[in-house]
Amino acid sequence: MHTPRISRRNFLKGCCAAAATGAVGPKLIFGPEAHAQSSGTDHTVVMLFLRGGMDGMNFVVPISGIDRTQYETLRPNLQIAASGTYGALPLTLAGDTATGFGLHPSATGLRDLWQAGRLAIVHACGILGSASRSHFDAQMAIERGLAVGTTSGWLARAIDLDRAANGVVPALSAGYNPPTSLAGSSTPIAMDSPADFKLNHGAWAWQTTKADSPAGHVGLNETLVKLWAGQTGVEAAGARADRALRVIAQQAYSPVPAGWPTTTVARQLWTIAQSIKFGIGLRYATVDLGGWDTHDGQGTAGAGYNYYQNKIAELSQALAAFQAELEASGLASRVTTVVQSEFGRRIKQNNSGGTDHGYGNPVLVMGGSVVGRRFYGTFPGLAPSILAAANGDLPVTTDYRRVLSEILVSRMGLANPASVFPQLAYTPLGIMQSTGAAAAVAMAAAGDIGETTDWTQTPEDLAMERQLRSRGSFRDTVLRRHF
Repeated sequence: MHTPRISRRNFLKGCCAAAATGAVGPKLIFGPEAHAQSSGTDHTVVMLFLRGGMDGMNFVVPISGIDRTQYETLRPNLQIAASGTYGALPLTLAGDTATGFGLHPSATGLRDLWQAGRLAIVHACGILGSASRSHFDAQMAIERGLAVGTTSGWLARAIDLDRAANGVVPALSAGYNPPTSLAGSSTPIAMDSPADFKLNHGAWAWQTTKADSPAGHVGLNETLVKLWAGQTGVEAAGARADRALRVIAQQAYSPVPAGWPTTTVARQLWTIAQSIKFGIGLRYATVDLGGWDTHDGQGTAGAGYNYYQNKIAELSQALAAFQAELEASGLASRVTTVVQSEFGRRIKQNNSGGTDHGYGNPVLVMGGSVVGRRFYGTFPGLAPSILAAANGDLPVTTDYRRVLSEILVSRMGLANPASVFPQLAYTPLGIMQSTGAAAAVAMAAAGDIGETTDWTQTPEDLAMERQLRSRGSFRDTVLRRHF
């Protein structure tokens, strides 16, 4: 296989391309005409990460039995009522069989999705066998897929393995900074708003050729396409950005419609919904919702201001609107949304009207291909002996990677999940309507991520790119966390 080297000239060209792709959006069109490619029946996975550690115990609430008694004992002033005006919304199985759990009363949209069979909940999910209470450590571990010997994210590895991830925009981070789960892949684009997805570098008059431009003037943006014709990794990334710019510019993106919630996360989900509808090849999308680190003033439910109540309403309304749009567009069976946080909160309330960092937490799986209106995994209970063994926390009983690997196999067509999640036997929970053909595939050894693409870069090329990408990366990571 021919392996090109990076010359000084190509390196400088690549740096120009990298600098120019720093700010992008739909108003600028340059290079050959580009068109959206139909994604056909391709599936899309949407990952919504609740940063800060959501209190799952006041989200999926025990409403009966001994667990309810223990819950009330440990949260005398921070409990959600079992019934009443501001009581938990009971979750029943098909046939109205009681489950002993209910949703926070502000989660009416999610309750309706549960009733419609579009929502499943995995009990006590998280990092099995490691109870880190550091936001950064837990988020990093989750988003890397607990892989050893690599700094790439699990989504990045999935994208590189996915033969169908060859559209114009196969991966989209609906925000300013991509999450760690996408680290290691140059395929995703970050787009907080389609209106701002444009090149905006240098003087406006020199960016493109205009009617009143001097004779022979060629705009900077029109020149860059020629610089992206090389074979270095950065040039290839620039060419992909060029193509994405032009295709996104041609799509009829619009503000959120009447009746939609107007929060940032709802707006970002609306962008994702439109991107799926436009058929630009979107396979993976990520969105963050921060503000879940409720050490003090958490609130419960009721009249007046309750911080946590407002956060749950924000989440529920955005997800309900997103799923309703997919249903109306006939796309519900083609999109699966996963909602998770880095960890839960301690069962016992603290002295500041809040909860501290915990361990096990519910994970939500939503979509038309989900076997919904069911709980998965095992709820360990709130008996003192159970909590004491987990240092006062709800233990993790289900490895979160079991949820993600099942989706990758059954919906995204991944044949060998070992390359995404090493050291984990593929044991689907049955959340999806099809668990795929790889049910018996054993995971590879630690650090064996596998060969995922036909790379044309030398080790020197890769080292150079890593050096360029490392600048400011820690700052971006810190700024992305909104606790």
